[in-house]
Amino acid sequence: MKEKITRINRTLFELETGVFIFGILCQILVVLVRDKAEYSLGLWLGIVIAMISAVHMWWSLDRALDSGERQAVKVMSMHNIVRYIFIVAAFALIAISGFADPLAAFLGIMSLKASAYMHFITQKISTLIYGKEILPPLIEEPVKGQNI
Repeated sequence: MKEKITRINRTLFELETGVFIFGILCQILVVLVRDKAEYSLGLWLGIVIAMISAVHMWWSLDRALDSGERQAVKVMSMHNIVRYIFIVAAFALIAISGFADPLAAFLGIMSLKASAYMHFITQKISTLIYGKEILPPLIEEPVKGQNI
C-alpha cells in the first residue's frame, strides 16, 4: 500500500500542477475585486475541489481498468456520477452559505479544464522533475526480412 501511495502517477502530477498554477494566476486577479478575502477563499475552495476531483478521476480510472472490459464502462459511469454529485454539493454549500464567492469557487473548479489545456507547460515542469518520459512505440515496426 505504501509503495502505491508514494508512487505518484506522472499524468496526475501534471494535472495537479496545472490546477495549482491556474490558481496562482487567478489569485493575481484579486486586485480587481472588492471583497478580496471572499474571492480568495472561494477560489482556493474551488481549487481544492478540483484537486480532489483529479485524484478521484485517476483512482476511479485505475479501478475501472482493473475491473475488466465489460465492467469498466459501468464502473467509470458510477464514479463519474459520484464525482459530479460531490462537485455540485460542494458548490451548492458554498453558494448557499455565502461565506465565499461562488463565482470564484466556480473559477477554481474550472481550473481542472484549464489544467488540461496547459498540459504542454506542465509537461515541461514534469520533465524537469522526473526527467524525460520513455514511452514504447505505438506502432511496432516489422523486422527486416520478416513477412507480415
